Amino acid sequence: QVQLVESGGGLVQAGGSLHLTCKASGRAFVPSTMGWYRQAPGTQRTLIARIQRHGLATYEDPVKGRFTIARDNDKNELYLQMSDLKPEDTATYYCKAWDPVERFWGRGTQVTVSS
Repeated sequence: QVQLVESGGGLVQAGGSLHLTCKASGRAFVPSTMGWYRQAPGTQRTLIARIQRHGLATYEDPVKGRFTIARDNDKNELYLQMSDLKPEDTATYYCKAWDPVERFWGRGTQVTVSS
């Protein structure tokens, strides 16, 4: 089994920054894709950024230009640098790792942006 644990969430003022980390542990697993999702109360969990094994990253429009995703395959870690945070970024942020056969989720870390 593979466990994913997110960290780095917290309370920040609008315009501030946070850095999220997702650490993978358990059996060896180098997923083809890793990504960050978020879910605000009463909404669906949605993908905001993903990165391929070799570093190709894509972003959804709400976070383009403000968030940066990165991964370290040697450390089995995924990162999300969030800048210029807005109140609408408030959500629980989840890490996901997947390939054509398997997928794993973390339990999430809360990000709250005050206005």
